[in-house]
Amino acid sequence: MSHALAGVIGDPVSHSRSPYLHNAAFAHLGINARYECWPTTHAELPARIGSLRAPHILGANVTLPHKLAVIPLLDRLDPQAEQIGAVNTIARLPDGLLEGLNTDAPATIATLRQDASFDPAGRRVVILGASGAARAAAFALVAAGVTELTVVNRTLARAEELLGDVLAASDDDPRLRALAPDDPELPEVIAAAALIVNATSLGWREHETPLPATLIPAAALVFDMVYRPTRLLREAALAGAATLDGRGMLVRQAALSFERWTGAAAPIDIMFAAFDQALEHTP
Repeated sequence: MSHALAGVIGDPVSHSRSPYLHNAAFAHLGINARYECWPTTHAELPARIGSLRAPHILGANVTLPHKLAVIPLLDRLDPQAEQIGAVNTIARLPDGLLEGLNTDAPATIATLRQDASFDPAGRRVVILGASGAARAAAFALVAAGVTELTVVNRTLARAEELLGDVLAASDDDPRLRALAPDDPELPEVIAAAALIVNATSLGWREHETPLPATLIPAAALVFDMVYRPTRLLREAALAGAATLDGRGMLVRQAALSFERWTGAAAPIDIMFAAFDQALEHTP
């Protein structure tokens, strides 16, 4: 009997731990399916998304740099993905139509609350970056009741656009601010933050960091969405700050994707164990 397929679409994706998580979950539940890495350039993206309509496809995850670019190629978005304007999960519907979802947003809040005992309500937050992951985090954090949100991005217009979309969708009135990394206000804003979120890709390479060590406040929680030890987290720990990596977010967003594709409850403990095992045996 042939197996069903799912995979992760991005450029690059060779580093992805997602196959370990999903294949462990498929095996644990006895589901005849396999999860693969699907490296896809921007030019290849339309053909890749078109291939997801095949009957043996369950769906796909989407990672950098395609979380926004996939949207015009899909047939519909669920309400949360439409509001956020970023897709990290694609589900193939029974009629072959493709639906975009965003499981990053709920995974972000669940990870903060469960892994760091951090409640965003009433807090000041800084997000570094304006990527698809940053959009999910911004919408989720404002919905969770932050009082102030600052987005720091090299292209200021992208940060301003993100915050404009957040404001349009929010029933509350948090203080929203976009800053460039070299803005003279940044040190003061960082110093007052209860939570600093790295939603950039800076951190995959050992020497990179999105924030100078001298700016990290000891009273903050530093949450790096990169799911490996990073320079930012090492320097945050040396500064006395609490730290959180992307492990919990990766597993929780994967579990939500898995449930959408299969209709089965994700064995999240199995997925966490698979992640930890993968991290031990891969560079």
